[in-house]
Amino acid sequence: MIKVGIRSPGDKPWTRRSEVLQYRTFYGVLQQMAADLRQRGVTHVVMEASGACTEPVYYALAERDFDEVAVINPAHAKALRGHKTDARDCLRVAELFECGLLRGSYIPVAGLKEVRDLTRYRMKTVQARTSEIQRLGKALESAGIKLGSVASELTGKSATAMIEALIDGERRGRVLAGLAIGRMRTAGKLAGLSQALTGRFTGHHALLCRLHLDRIAIFDTAVAGLEDKIALRAARWQREQDLLRTVPGFGDAVACAWLAEIGPAPHAYFASHEKLASWVTLCPGNHISAGKRKHGRTGDAGTYIKPMLVQAAWAAIRVRGRLQARYSRLVRRFGGEKNPAAKKKAITAIAHTLLKIAYQVLRSGKPYEDPGADFCTRRESPQQRQAYLMRQLQKLNPGCTITITPAEAA
Repeated sequence: MIKVGIRSPGDKPWTRRSEVLQYRTFYGVLQQMAADLRQRGVTHVVMEASGACTEPVYYALAERDFDEVAVINPAHAKALRGHKTDARDCLRVAELFECGLLRGSYIPVAGLKEVRDLTRYRMKTVQARTSEIQRLGKALESAGIKLGSVASELTGKSATAMIEALIDGERRGRVLAGLAIGRMRTAGKLAGLSQALTGRFTGHHALLCRLHLDRIAIFDTAVAGLEDKIALRAARWQREQDLLRTVPGFGDAVACAWLAEIGPAPHAYFASHEKLASWVTLCPGNHISAGKRKHGRTGDAGTYIKPMLVQAAWAAIRVRGRLQARYSRLVRRFGGEKNPAAKKKAITAIAHTLLKIAYQVLRSGKPYEDPGADFCTRRESPQQRQAYLMRQLQKLNPGCTITITPAEAA
């Protein structure tokens, strides 16, 4: 059941008349609800987001010619504790929306909604595949097989061939190590593989590994099929995909995820990249109380697009250019290469930078051109650069006096 609050002009000036209706959630009943609201002269509809339950209500309303159908974040209209009922909620939301205190969320068009469903399902399938690979690694560890300590991934060609040989009954470490191909055939690697592949691998471990490998193969096939379906449905936005692929770290998966979650024209819904970053929660939160600024963490929104941008950031810093140089500067500022927290903060900042770049690329319609690794250095004035270098010298030599002699005087 859903509650529908109708707020309409009252009999006297500056007054409102409120009415609460109740409908069942069958789609035919929802369509009748939309027709009833139009007959009553309702022009604007606002509703709280509630996951998948929101969609049938929204699309039933979208079939009618309302001036606006807005879906809002429930946190923006949260009721006081002890004063929450469905009837009060719908009337309070209507009042806040009438006063302009609520803003509707971004809702993709029908075609992008299909792409969104597929990209989200692809992410869940990839996560399930990763969990299965982790279970495979635990099964090997239980058998004393330390293959994960030598091989970079358990699903590579060499590692898979070795696991298949273990399942088939081969137990000699040197023979198993001989199945290595490519860079794993170096002398140091082969010696380590021979020791890592010697353990207490039993028939039970072989059964577990067989089950895990079969499941991983199923997930591989599912991911490949989903990627084909996503590419087919996203083909109508080929121009936007080509523009996004010019951004470092943006491949097919990230570009389609951007289109599905944010859309091909983010500037039409978000006035600036700052607004978009706040919506994705890739910017620090504000937490100031009594004049004291406390630690502001990023929020929990952007469940699907934020991990993809972070993944793109890890790929982007592998390419020599502005982003790689910025990442190195940020890591040094946050604590250095040996500090894991510094790397996490820096990669989140790079993901934020990628979001800003993608926003501007789609807004301008021009491909991205990397300004070079010295971009930040060129932006600094000579005075700023000189002051920075002097501070570095004073850190290396505490208490020293630094004198700069002009070239003419020398």
